[in-house]
Order: sequence, then structure tokens, then C-alpha cells
Amino acid sequence: MPLTTPFRARAPRHLAVTAIRLLAVTAAYLAAGRLGLLRQVVIAGAKVTPLWPPTGIALTCLLLLGLGIWPAVALGAYLVVITTGPAHWSSLGIVAGNTLAPVAAYLMLRRVGFRIELDRLRDGVALVFLGAFAGMLVSSTVGATVLLLNGSLPADGFWSTWSAWWTGDAMGVLVITPLLLALRTARPPADPGPLDWVEPVLLLAGTAAVTLIATSTTVNLLFLVFPFLIWAALRFRLIGAAPCVLLISVIAIIAATDRSGPFARHGLVADMVVLQALNGCAALTGLLLSAIIAEQRNTYRRIEQACVELAEVVNRLAPGKADTSQWLPPEDGSR
Repeated sequence: MPLTTPFRARAPRHLAVTAIRLLAVTAAYLAAGRLGLLRQVVIAGAKVTPLWPPTGIALTCLLLLGLGIWPAVALGAYLVVITTGPAHWSSLGIVAGNTLAPVAAYLMLRRVGFRIELDRLRDGVALVFLGAFAGMLVSSTVGATVLLLNGSLPADGFWSTWSAWWTGDAMGVLVITPLLLALRTARPPADPGPLDWVEPVLLLAGTAAVTLIATSTTVNLLFLVFPFLIWAALRFRLIGAAPCVLLISVIAIIAATDRSGPFARHGLVADMVVLQALNGCAALTGLLLSAIIAEQRNTYRRIEQACVELAEVVNRLAPGKADTSQWLPPEDGSR
């Protein structure tokens, strides 16, 4: 009997922790969904969002907390749906699609050995093609099909709605998931000085300013954001690039939905193509370049450690003959 007492005491605590996690994920999904609904466009009679943050929230929670968190994703999706209108049988189909999509993305990423540190190029590529592009095919296909079956979507508008739904969900993964995963491991400098914050502040302010300028003029200057993304990835890796990508996406979405700047001269579908091309290229640039930089630095550290270990072996065999500093490769790759 005494042996079972700790387990009995531990069970309620475990249930309480699990319940808090589920409620937190549900609340985060609902809050992200309400934010996403602030900017909607109507394509073929269906309302879609250019950026759907809940997909990034859901996939991040699954990666960090495991598959058992899926009921919270489903509940959050249901709450978002019923806050936009009365519940209907089609609502359950949309909830199912919005739940299965991040679950499918999670399972595919687990299958290929995805690491949440995003410190390898293969992890960045997996997140793009499996987590975003492939996984979100589920939600867009289920959602557009449900709207078609209940009469909310005409047959000739299926593919335009499907593509807008798919790109919005995929952008949610590409923009939100890397940011949340980077924030998880972010640490402030051990002994920060006043100048340590100057460059990050200048980077974010410059990114916001350039994006605002590019989206407020009819001249197509959207390409000006990419030097800032490269700067962020080279200097700060993902923790610097991900916030810049989010800034660019939010400002561009506001301009596109307001039909201002470079988005004022074309039709809605063409504007959405330009917008998602910008968001996708910005997310890919920040994510993949950051992964390449991180992988190179990790490779350098492994080489450095191997050189130190080899020098120690040589020093044991011939004391005083090994000079570790001469064995280390230059970090910039020069010879």
C-alpha cells in the first residue's frame, strides 16, 4: 500500500498539468484565430485569410508538447469557427481539416527526424515542404470541399478558394512556427551593454520602415526588404530573421487588404499572388539562410572540438609538442 501512495499523489498533479496545457493551447489558438480574422478577403464568395496564424501555433504546440495536445487544437478550431457564425454540420468538417492538417505535418516532420532547433538545412527544408506545403493541403482541401458541398462556394470558384486557403495556412506555418521555436531558445546576453541592443533595434526599425515605404508607393519596391532579411539571418540567425519576416508579412497583408501601394493596380487574385509570393520568399529566405548559418557554425564547433581532442592526444604522446591554436580552422573559411 505505501508503494502506491506516491503514484496516487502524482496522478492528480499530472492531470492538472495536462489540463492547463490543453487550456493554454486552446486559448492561444483562439486568440491567434481572432487576430487572423481581422484581415480577410473574399474570393469566389468565400472568406479566406492571407495569413492564418493558428496553423503555426498548432504545429509548434504539437512539436513541443507531443501528439496528445491535438484535442486542444480541435477545440480551439471549433471555438474560432463558432465565433464567426452559427454552428453547422460544415463547421465540423472545417474543424476536422484544421485539426488534421497540423497533425499530419507533425507526423511527417517526426518521420524525417525533424529537430526543433532548426539548426540544420534539412530541418528548414522539411518545415517548408512537409510542415507547410504538404501538411496544409489537408486543411485547404477539406475546407474548400466542405464549402462546395454546403453551397457556400460555386464550382468554378473551388480552385481559387482552395489555393488562397492553402497559401494562408502554409504562410501561418512558415511565419509563426519558426518565430515561436526561435523564441523558445532565445536568451538575453549574459552581460548586456547599451550598445548590444542598438543593432537589433536598428534592424527591426529598418525592416519596418522599408516595408512601409515599399507598400505605400505604387512603384514596386518590395524587393528592398530582402537585404534586411539577409542582415538579420547573418548576424542573429533565426531569432533575428523570424521577427523581421513577421513584420514584413503583417505590413504587406495590411496594404494588400486595403488595396494600397503596389496592390492597388491589379485585381484581388493578382494581388494575393503578389502578396503570397512576397511572404513566401521572405519566409524562405529568413528560414533557410538562418538554418545554413547555424549548420555552418555547428560544423565549425565540431571541427574545433575534434582539433582540441586530437591536440590532447598528441600532447600525451609527445608532451609540449601540440599547439592547439595552430590546429583550429579559421571560422570565416579562409586558409
